[in-house]
Amino acid sequence: MKSLLVACVIVLLLLINNVNCKRMWDYALLSVDTTTSDPSKFKMDAEVVRISRTEYGFSLTLNWNYDLDETTFVQAAAYRSNTGNEEDYTLMPWSVPKQTYEEYTKSFYESIVHKNLAHCSNLPTPDKAYPIPKGTVYKFDRCVVDGDGMPDYAPDGYYKVVFNATGEVEWTVTIIVKITKKTDLFG
Repeated sequence: MKSLLVACVIVLLLLINNVNCKRMWDYALLSVDTTTSDPSKFKMDAEVVRISRTEYGFSLTLNWNYDLDETTFVQAAAYRSNTGNEEDYTLMPWSVPKQTYEEYTKSFYESIVHKNLAHCSNLPTPDKAYPIPKGTVYKFDRCVVDGDGMPDYAPDGYYKVVFNATGEVEWTVTIIVKITKKTDLFG
């Protein structure tokens, strides 16, 4: 009897260990806004583009004309709102703490940015993401994020993600999406 119980527990553990969680939410990209303190050193052009009748993505060009150093810091914060009104957004626990750009390339860049955007851009692999040579142009073409490395569950609502960089040039990318529960739980 004990051996049967042990065998059942082992089978259950193997099944649980081999389960892949899937993203249980869909999103609609509403806007991508960018700002830069010096367009001659760092220029961004972004737009929301229609991919299909029901799907939107973004295209973005980054012209990098300055040297990163230990004074270049990045951070990101995620906010959620039920209504989408600016005053309703509240800070979510999903964030990237303030860190040097080099530290960022070894963590968040590798686990989320590269996984979600390498397929539609000329982003370098994580081991070649720092330093960025002056004159580098990154192009993102009709990118749709699939959610790798992001939470599997997210409450319905409007989400604003703000990515800030400070240093020689200060720049910001703000993305707003509307998240809804996935209707096809098996697809």
